[in-house]
Amino acid sequence: MTDFSFQLYSARNFPPVADVFKLLARLGYTQVEGYGGLYADPSVLKADLDANGLAMPTGHFALDQLRDKPKAVETARTIGIKTLFCPAIPHDKWKQPEEDWVALAAELGELGKFYKDQGFGFGWHNHHFEFWPTGSGRLPMDIILQGAPEIDWEMDVAWVVRGENDPQRWIAEHADRIVAVHLKDIAPEGEATDEDGWADLGHGTVPWKELFASIRDRTPAKYFVMEHDNPNDLERFASRSIAAAKSL
Repeated sequence: MTDFSFQLYSARNFPPVADVFKLLARLGYTQVEGYGGLYADPSVLKADLDANGLAMPTGHFALDQLRDKPKAVETARTIGIKTLFCPAIPHDKWKQPEEDWVALAAELGELGKFYKDQGFGFGWHNHHFEFWPTGSGRLPMDIILQGAPEIDWEMDVAWVVRGENDPQRWIAEHADRIVAVHLKDIAPEGEATDEDGWADLGHGTVPWKELFASIRDRTPAKYFVMEHDNPNDLERFASRSIAAAKSL
């Protein structure tokens, strides 16, 4: 049904990235998703991707990188990135006041207009902190989606769960905004503590069969990206996750 992708942040502790590409290609991946630390030399990155038959249709760009518009555009075009996602804000701003979230949403809306005018897709990628209520009770995720109504959403389902929210409700309410999904799992309570409580896809507690059916049937999502924030065995995670994804 789809070509599954792999968020390269999952492999940041297993350099060099050229070897990671060889592993992923051998396991059957055809796509990867980049992140800011990989874009130092876009031409070299593109050559390594090509050598392994991989494409990078989506990429995470930090807010500061997105603000440097000419460089971000050149980077994306060189690599072949089609959609840019802002992945987060710095840790010290996770609990920022509501007015700062409103300002961020406005900036994301302007950035989205620029990048879409340049021919790219543009959206936000969530963590858990967007589901922590502000002083008024509003959720930052609502503020972003309402304040930047033209941008898309890369839904990280497991982070929605860790934010103590129901992914099915968010899928139902914002299905048309969800163009990409992170396939990630959460270990049972008390397990995988050396991996920050994350699990390989299909080996955790997230009800992925039901969620994937909802995503497939209700959203325009076309990018399905494997991620584990801190795996201690890269090949185990990558191989078990793509096998589980194919079974969905």
